[in-house]
Amino acid sequence: MSALTVDHGPDNGCGWDELVRAWEELDPPEGWKAEIIEGLITLSPAPANKHNVIAGKLQRSLYTAIPEDWGIYQTLAVSVPSRSGVFIPDLTVAPEAALVELSESEHYIPASASAFVAEITSKSSLRHDRVSKPAAYAHAGVPLYLLVDRWALGGPTITLYGEPKDDVYRVLQAGKFGDEIHLPEPFGIAIDTGVFPAM
Repeated sequence: MSALTVDHGPDNGCGWDELVRAWEELDPPEGWKAEIIEGLITLSPAPANKHNVIAGKLQRSLYTAIPEDWGIYQTLAVSVPSRSGVFIPDLTVAPEAALVELSESEHYIPASASAFVAEITSKSSLRHDRVSKPAAYAHAGVPLYLLVDRWALGGPTITLYGEPKDDVYRVLQAGKFGDEIHLPEPFGIAIDTGVFPAM
C-alpha cells in the first residue's frame, strides 16, 4: 500500500474540505482505490481473487435479508470527518435514500447512514481494517462491523462487532472460517463462513 500525504493541519490553513477536494480530484490507476485514512490519502491495489469471492458470497447472503429499498455496495465511499476519514469498505449496506437524498456529496455518504459495513483484510490493509477503520465506524455509529481477517495468526477469522460507543465496538461474535456468524435484526440471518476460501 502506498500513501500520499496531504498536510491539512491548521498551521497551513488547509482543512477537511481541501483534503476531500484533493481526494475527489485524484485519478488513481485503474483498479486501485483511494481512501482518506487518518488524514492521509491512501491508494490500495485491486483486491486478490479470493478476497473478491468472499465479498461476493457475503453480498449474496445479505441480499436475502435486506429491504427492497436498501442496497449492498462494494465501491461506495463513506465519510467520517471527525476521524479524518473517507473509506471505501469492501461491503456497505445502506438505504438507497442515503445515496440519492441524504448525501451532501456525489462521491460519498456519511458513514452513519450505513446499517452494516464489512472489511476483508489484505496483507496491505491489516492495521487499517483491524484498528483505524473500526474505531472510525464505531465513532460514526455504524451499527454492525464485520471483519473478515484472512491473515489472522492461527488461521482466518471472522468477527462481528456491534453496539458502538464512542470509538469502540463490543464483540458480538467471533470465530474461524467454517463457523456460522449470526447477524442480528434487521438482518436476522446466519452467514456460513465455511464457503469462504482461506488464504
